[in-house]
Amino acid sequence: MTLKVSRQLLVLVAVPVVLAVVVLARRSDSPAGTGAAPSNPIRANTPAAANTAPVADVKLELLRTAPSELEPFTRNPFQFKPKAPPPASRAPANAGRGAPIVIAPPVPQGPPPPPPITLKYIGVLDTAQGRVAVFRDSGGDIVNGKEGDIIDGRYRLLKIGVESADLAYVDGRGRQTIRLSGQ
Repeated sequence: MTLKVSRQLLVLVAVPVVLAVVVLARRSDSPAGTGAAPSNPIRANTPAAANTAPVADVKLELLRTAPSELEPFTRNPFQFKPKAPPPASRAPANAGRGAPIVIAPPVPQGPPPPPPITLKYIGVLDTAQGRVAVFRDSGGDIVNGKEGDIIDGRYRLLKIGVESADLAYVDGRGRQTIRLSGQ
């Protein structure tokens, strides 16, 4: 039994030693001692001098700059400054050729449009006197009116339909169709 243990011990020690020797021998054979296997197995057998490419002539003196050419260091990461204004826009390329300059259309002048009518159309009543439209104002009050009547002192009822009513301001501006809200 001791003989079996000694053989197993010998194999366990010998295998890593043999692997280390093979790896070191392989490394010393590779070109320029890189330790990596060549990616092209055909070129692996060529001499190392044939694998090297010609080295470009680097002119290091052109890379060096004189200290006077550099701008002075002015950035302070602990101080905030306002953003620099954007550079001035260039004139259009065809400005010198007499081409017309496009100007945005003028903004319409005049009084602003009237505010929207805030009544909600909630239904129609068919009475002996004719059709009556029923509205609810922003305060929740119910207001009734026939065609041509002035409602809430601000609006004239122009037309009563089954699903909508047409209203306008008393002075005739701002005509609006109000749909049936169902509430």
